[in-house]
Amino acid sequence: MIEEKVKEENMDNQLDKINSTKDLKGLKLEEKQQLAKEIREFILSHVSKTGGHVASNLGVVELTIALHSIFDVPKDKIIWDVGHQTYTHKILTGRKDKFDTLRQEGGVAGFPKVNEAEEDCFNTGHSSTSISIATGMARVRDLRGTKEHIIAVIGDGALTGGMALEALNDVGDSKTNIIVILNDNTMSISKNVGGISTMLAKLRSKKIYKSSNHYVKKLTKKIPKVGDRIINTVRRIKYSIKRLLIQNMLFEDIGFKYIGPIDGHDIEKLESMLNYAKEEKRPVLLHVVTKKGKGYELAEQEPDRFHSIASFDLETGKTNQKKEKDYSQVFGEKLVELARKNDKIIAITAAMKDGTGLANFAKEFPERFFDIGIAEQHAIGMAAGAAKQGAIPVVPIYSSFYQRAYDQVIHDICIQKLPVVLCVDRAGIVGNDGETHQGILDLSFFNIIPNLNILAPKNFKELEMMLEFAVNLKEPVVIRYPKGKEEKEIIQSAELEKGKAEILKEGKDLSIIAIGKMVQRAVKVQEILQEKQIEAEVINVRFLKPIDEDTILQSIKKTKRVITIEDNITQGGLGSTMVELIHKNRLDGVEIQTLGYPSEFIKHAKVEQIEKKYGLDTEKIVQVALKLADLSCII
Repeated sequence: MIEEKVKEENMDNQLDKINSTKDLKGLKLEEKQQLAKEIREFILSHVSKTGGHVASNLGVVELTIALHSIFDVPKDKIIWDVGHQTYTHKILTGRKDKFDTLRQEGGVAGFPKVNEAEEDCFNTGHSSTSISIATGMARVRDLRGTKEHIIAVIGDGALTGGMALEALNDVGDSKTNIIVILNDNTMSISKNVGGISTMLAKLRSKKIYKSSNHYVKKLTKKIPKVGDRIINTVRRIKYSIKRLLIQNMLFEDIGFKYIGPIDGHDIEKLESMLNYAKEEKRPVLLHVVTKKGKGYELAEQEPDRFHSIASFDLETGKTNQKKEKDYSQVFGEKLVELARKNDKIIAITAAMKDGTGLANFAKEFPERFFDIGIAEQHAIGMAAGAAKQGAIPVVPIYSSFYQRAYDQVIHDICIQKLPVVLCVDRAGIVGNDGETHQGILDLSFFNIIPNLNILAPKNFKELEMMLEFAVNLKEPVVIRYPKGKEEKEIIQSAELEKGKAEILKEGKDLSIIAIGKMVQRAVKVQEILQEKQIEAEVINVRFLKPIDEDTILQSIKKTKRVITIEDNITQGGLGSTMVELIHKNRLDGVEIQTLGYPSEFIKHAKVEQIEKKYGLDTEKIVQVALKLADLSCII
């Protein structure tokens, strides 16, 4: 199963010797090669139990060993773009004994965390940020006059992000001394697309354009008087040959010293080239070619499936969780159905075709499907342009990634009221990926944008209804839905009408006003309260914007007691909207409890653990309702 078996009879176990990067420095090459094999086995044995990012971490084992062999963290700074590929880094920096807690509550995070270890110099979780961060660190280093090395490790998929290209442009022009490691594995989560991917493929294919032979350079330099002249002449000839063979010399042309491509699984060559990069006094881009899933055949064959995976069986690769229909799948199936009837519908993804449920759409309507790479701003801007020309663009993006295109939603779509359907996948708590991936801000930041309709379904059926409603509305629409399956099937679903809420249960003692996933939680609470002779009215808001003031106010005036429930921060979301509604209508004597998440970044843990911690599990909501209903205290 692992690529090669370790020959333990000839060599001691190397991983047992490593408790910090200092222990790595004294290892011989063959010992480091064995260490790489042991680390792969270690990662697989642990992640198969905890779940996590498999393929990306298996691909950078040798690269990480080489980086820590040549550089001295934490003095030298390594910024990992996205950060999901840092398992080897964490193992080498003193966290291997805690690895069974990976992505568990209170355990080792799946991404770099500065509060976890000083070797994690910057928190990352989204793509395309590392070069900008490295540039900022390098400029302060230069102002201080210190000599530490600043290294950004970025994947070829992340290089499609506009922020990365902006940073490359700035660094190349300014000559800021940083080292950019381009980890080229031809993959984001899905296979890479676009011009940069094509350019890198050309670089990989040109055998003559290999790493600079600095051994020859050093030898030539020793020739008295003419050494430097020979080097300069050879350099000019070499560069001319490069330009004849490879027209897209982007990195050299914008000011970087380009080295590569080199084998990212050859520790000796990696260390040699990293040492060479250290000697340069200008920006360096080291192009490293790796294989995602390296050493585990199943991950090599299906790197997209093993990008992030639940616990799985090592022999078969099958996950231990039962596969159930989820919101992304329901969205994808419904969109295909609608697209068969309406040829104006197009779908746009930012390198997340499979994750957002668009695989079948791409297969059935290839000419109407656009994967634009990791470039959310471009995705929304492109959608606006397409809508202006009469198309109906549907753009599913994870909630935490929609943050990256906030200006485009405002400037390009909503000011002109363009009919773009913004589908916010993974809304609410996603769990083990932690702060950078929790989707608890989107209701709030969308809620303040004019001209934007905001909907959230209580179950699968309502998602289908909302998607059909949205593609026919001819206005900007947000539909936000959670990761995973629906909690409980609610048969009752009134026809969807713009700005109209739905009363699921009538009652006189308490108004429970909920949105999206939390509507099903509200119904459970109502059933428990009913057993205690408390009649709660349950309102499915459906539309956060425009809000159904008439239906909601009628309920509040009747019960005088209100609980709002949302899987979003309460500030700016449903809770704040209800408080503002009560205040605006000068309703006296109304008591309201807004339940949701506080305005803070929520760490990694299971969804159920997080909901319980923040009082959003059924039991805690019932306790709040009982206190409010009998007026035993003022909340």
